[in-house]
Amino acid sequence: MTAIHPITIVGGGLSGLSLGIALRNAGVPTEIIEAGDYPRHRVCGEFITGLVSETIEKLRIGPALADAGSRHKVTWHLRDRAIGHQLLPTPARVVSRYALDARLAEMFGAGGGKLTTHTRFKPTRDKPGTVQTSGRKSCGVSPWIGLKLHARNLATTDDLEFFLGDGAYVGLSAVEDGWTNICGLFRRRPELQFERDDALSAYLRASGLARLAERLEGANVRSGSRCAVAGIVCNSRVTEEGGVRLGDACAMIPPFTGNGMAMAFTSAALALDPLVAWARGDCSWADTIRIIHAALRREFRLRLACASFLHRFFLNHTLQPCLGVALRSGLLPLTTLYRLLH
Repeated sequence: MTAIHPITIVGGGLSGLSLGIALRNAGVPTEIIEAGDYPRHRVCGEFITGLVSETIEKLRIGPALADAGSRHKVTWHLRDRAIGHQLLPTPARVVSRYALDARLAEMFGAGGGKLTTHTRFKPTRDKPGTVQTSGRKSCGVSPWIGLKLHARNLATTDDLEFFLGDGAYVGLSAVEDGWTNICGLFRRRPELQFERDDALSAYLRASGLARLAERLEGANVRSGSRCAVAGIVCNSRVTEEGGVRLGDACAMIPPFTGNGMAMAFTSAALALDPLVAWARGDCSWADTIRIIHAALRREFRLRLACASFLHRFFLNHTLQPCLGVALRSGLLPLTTLYRLLH
């Protein structure tokens, strides 16, 4: 009987964990190497749009999403003013990364996978059997930062809320146990002075979102949920370098789409069959890389290009009023845009 080659996944986020679960279900020896631990909070919108049932079934991750909330109504705000409402064509799933990552890690371990935490690992370039799912692509110094926290007793106006500010956009989504996730992308403002715990409020006010800052300051913040991440670069192309790269290591779609988590799962599903074929000796590593890259490009090319174009409008304070007028007048084809972005 031919031995099955093991696979090492560097990074235990959504793509790495879900791929690991699926590989173990296929009988492939799999190790995930993760720099952090579980559970932990991550900067993330924590709502999933565009994730199809076929992907969930292929990855065998249904139990981790079984109690995810379902949301379909969105209120759009320009600064402190509501400018429109949207019904999503398909409901968004909402679940915190704090809960979801821990569930996936438990499922991977229960399936016989080896999970090594608190360990950083830099694989040899294109080393056969190594999959990179950790870290975003580097494109020099980024002007963007991401900030996030969970709050309770926060007044909300809809299932999901989306705010456009000066060099910023912020999303609110209700997750489990009565918490609301507040997560935003902001242009860095080195001149701002604030205490560490006040970073999100300071950036909201500096971006023209004072009323949202007041709502936040009157709420109860979940201990340990404040997170920040710098060096954010949204990429309009799937990378062709560095072997097999999935999730944010492959490409990062602008957060306003709500499609980043779905893309992480989808990239894992697209890579699964070629990786199983390699592990069983049916395909060379070079061909495996080529097949996976081609599948990722076909799946993500259009949505990445469309999202990159719209990203400029959402963050440009001189163009945002045009979006507001188009949304209020019904001229913005939201359903068509949703399909292009997902």
